[in-house]
Amino acid sequence: MGARNEAPDLLPGTLDLLVLQALRRESLHGYGIAERLRNLSGDMLQVGDSSIYPALQRLLLNGWVQAEWGASDNNRRARYYTLTAAGRKQLKSEREEFDRIVKAIQLVLRTA
Repeated sequence: MGARNEAPDLLPGTLDLLVLQALRRESLHGYGIAERLRNLSGDMLQVGDSSIYPALQRLLLNGWVQAEWGASDNNRRARYYTLTAAGRKQLKSEREEFDRIVKAIQLVLRTA
């Protein structure tokens, strides 16, 4: 198999999990979240604006993040997102479910 230049597609439902995880330790703006995911994944996960902002809107509507305006590193106005208590609970739940699914897939791949 040759080298792949583009980011792999995310499994459905995993973007919200990844965004919640990215916000676990500190507030970030949308671009900062995308950069954190890219950096932590070794450039494998490259999430564009057309994906990150709808995900953040979903998380806001669910009460899993809150947002407030602030200044970015380059002094531009940016909306910073912070994980809420409900978001921390959701992150824990989604991580547990994701781990169960990964283990099930691994079992199938080992035996099939």
